[in-house]
Amino acid sequence: MTAIERTIPTTTHGRFLVASPSGSAAAPMLVGFHGYGEGAEAQLERLRAIPSANEWQIVAIQGLHRFYDRRTNAVVASWMTRQDRELAIADNLAYVAAVIEQLLRERPASHIVFAGFSQGVAMTFRAAAASTRPVAGAIAAGGDVPPEISRGALAKVGAALIGRGVRDEWYTSKIHGEDLRRLREADVRVQALEFDGGHEWSDELVRAADAFLRSVRS
Repeated sequence: MTAIERTIPTTTHGRFLVASPSGSAAAPMLVGFHGYGEGAEAQLERLRAIPSANEWQIVAIQGLHRFYDRRTNAVVASWMTRQDRELAIADNLAYVAAVIEQLLRERPASHIVFAGFSQGVAMTFRAAAASTRPVAGAIAAGGDVPPEISRGALAKVGAALIGRGVRDEWYTSKIHGEDLRRLREADVRVQALEFDGGHEWSDELVRAADAFLRSVRS
């Protein structure tokens, strides 16, 4: 008897954290995506460290695929594995869009910027490229632009800050250079940043992200 692999759509619940500026007026929205084996708290902390982000509604979205960290027993998450990859991408994009639309019903946003670290970088660019809302820019560190995103879709990003630690063994100089080339060919206004560090969201990146957020609002 031969086993046949099949899939079926189902409903699950996603988790996200929101930190909003005081007042009820429209505010720009900064949407963040964590790395592999992290939770939404990790990316929220990174984004809250950006000085000008206190003027933004910060949204840290957690990956749907939760598991326990074997060392700490903390609940962490990832965005996908290679199994049913295309279906996972579609699920993630629908999830992110639903989060953004719910928040926009509650509070209008003057600008939307996506920001990711490590595995969250791929989600940053996929979400920006698939967004039905105007995208002011993307901030990325330690991860690559997904190869399947077309030049036309990348053009929706508008502006991007792409950071890399010079000792990052995963996000290499070669991959970084290829990402910069693809984005520039898509007419994205790219700011490249290489800092003295490894696979991390560095203080230098925080300063560059601060300037980037200020520039997209000007």
